[in-house]
Amino acid sequence: MLEVKDIKLVRDGRAILNCLSAQFEKGKVYAVLGNNGVGKSTLSYVLMGLESHRDYDGSIVLDGVRINDLSVPERAKKGITLGWQEPARFTGLTVKEYLTLGGKIRLSSEELLEVLAVVGLNGDYLDRFVDDTLSGGERKRIELASIMIVDPHVVILDEPDSGIDIMSMEMIENVLEKLKDKGTTVIIITHREEIARMADEAYLLCGGRMLASGEPEEIVQFYRKLCDKCQHINEPVRGDIST
Repeated sequence: MLEVKDIKLVRDGRAILNCLSAQFEKGKVYAVLGNNGVGKSTLSYVLMGLESHRDYDGSIVLDGVRINDLSVPERAKKGITLGWQEPARFTGLTVKEYLTLGGKIRLSSEELLEVLAVVGLNGDYLDRFVDDTLSGGERKRIELASIMIVDPHVVILDEPDSGIDIMSMEMIENVLEKLKDKGTTVIIITHREEIARMADEAYLLCGGRMLASGEPEEIVQFYRKLCDKCQHINEPVRGDIST
């Protein structure tokens, strides 16, 4: 289990995350739903341990062990992986090299083709480079394939549909099912109702706090009826950041 306890992260007098708490159990898919600017990506960076987001209060606990002091590589060794909203480019690195970490992960050609098929790509991509010759959607698919290969303990997917057309929702759902089958805990950061509905459980995030949790459809309806009509500026107010 991954537990987030009373996380507070302040920037320029604003609590971007404000006493945020949540629990994520093994082998379940969770959606963290919210509008832009409410702290969703910040939460993903805090969970991954980015150096720029280590100055927070509260605790992050993985399987009963506090991991606040662990760096990104150390958290990766614990099995935590982040799928970026904007996938990285690697000049001179082929897709095959990227997926196998330069040959450190030994996979047969059949296994590579199988994982590419899950994300809707064919074997022709193995010799292509992970750079600007690929579209953002293609790089996103390749990143999802790499996540399935490394078999993480916990994966945080920041806007997994970014750059991917609406017809590819089935592909994302297939990836989630593959990860669940391996016992991976999946945390989806999203503002899309259809993505949130793919989860087993959902949280609603606003102003750096988890406002509600429950069945995805229940949270989606709450989000649709209240958040879309809310005049909140999606930024925590200045002043008493303890409340």
